[in-house]
Amino acid sequence: MKIIRYQDGKGNTGYAAKQEDGSTLKLTGNIYAKPQITSEVVEVARLLAPIEPTTIICIGLNYRRHAQETGAKLPEYPVVFFKGINTLLHPGEPIQLPTHLHSDEVDYECELAVVIGRACKNVSRAQALDYVLGYTCCNDVSARDWQLKRGGGQWSRGKSFDTFSPLGPVLVTRDEVANPNELSIRTVLNGQVMQDWNTNDMIFQVPELIEFLSGSTTLLPGTVILTGTPHGVGMAQKPPRWLRSGDQVSIEIERIGVLTNSVIEEA
Repeated sequence: MKIIRYQDGKGNTGYAAKQEDGSTLKLTGNIYAKPQITSEVVEVARLLAPIEPTTIICIGLNYRRHAQETGAKLPEYPVVFFKGINTLLHPGEPIQLPTHLHSDEVDYECELAVVIGRACKNVSRAQALDYVLGYTCCNDVSARDWQLKRGGGQWSRGKSFDTFSPLGPVLVTRDEVANPNELSIRTVLNGQVMQDWNTNDMIFQVPELIEFLSGSTTLLPGTVILTGTPHGVGMAQKPPRWLRSGDQVSIEIERIGVLTNSVIEEA
C-alpha cells in the first residue's frame, strides 16, 4: 500500500491510500494497526509528510563510496545523530536557507527513510523488518559550515534547522519492498543528476541498523530512521555545489517515488 497524509479543503487531516490510477481512497483506523481502505475518494488540498515522526534518528557515513569521497574511514559501528522534529517539511514546500543563524554551505542528501511501526527493543536483525511500517524518501538537508566547523564537534546544529527534513511523498508499506537494500536512489538538482547509486552500498544495512538502534533502547512507533546518503553530495563537488535560493531538488527512490522541494531564503 502507498499511504499519503493529507489536508482537505476544510483543514481536516487524514490518511489515504494512493491508487494506481492516481486517486486516493480514505483510510480508517490506526495507521500503525492495519488501517482499512474505504471506497471514499478524498480531496487532497495539501499533501503532507506521510508520517508525523516521534523521533528522527540519523546514520552518518553509511555508504562506502560516500565515506571515500569525504576521506573518512569506514566506521566500526553506525554513526548516530538526531534531528529535531521541527525539521520536518512536507512535499512541495520550500527548504529555507538559514539567514538569522546564517549558512553559506547548505547541502542536499538523498536518503531512504525507514518508519518503525510498533515498539521494539533488543530486536535481532533476522526479525528487524517485522517492526517496519514502511519506507519513504527523505532529504537530509545539512548546513556543512554549522555541521563541521561551528557545531562544537557535534552534527546536530548543522542538521536541525527548520525545514531540513523533507519527507515523502508517500509511505510504501514494507510488503511492497522485498529488500530495502536493493533500491536505486538519486538526487536531481535543477534537472541535473547529482547522486545516483543503490542502497546495496550501505555499510550497515537496514536490519543491522534496527538491531543496533533497538539495543537496550525502545524504538517507538513513528520513529524515522534516516539510513545515510550515497556519494555525490554538494560538498564533494569540485567546486562545491551548495543549495541556492531558486533551486529545485528532487529525491528519487525506486518503488517509492519522487520528493521535490524548492529552495528559498529564510524570511
